[in-house]
Amino acid sequence: MARTNPLQFVQQVRSEVGKVVWPTRREVLLTTVMVFVMASLTAVFFALVDLAIKGGLRGLLSLVG
Repeated sequence: MARTNPLQFVQQVRSEVGKVVWPTRREVLLTTVMVFVMASLTAVFFALVDLAIKGGLRGLLSLVG
């Protein structure tokens, strides 16, 4: 494997960074909102599942005890 000298490496890095397509402000905002919405929906879903399991276990334990 050929070694690249530090100057060539820095030039290659700058060239690659120049090819990066950065998201627009609107895209970042929209994606952020979507992440918060999905995280909230997931939290609500698991809270409901937790309540259902808790209720089921309480029902079972009341039959036994």
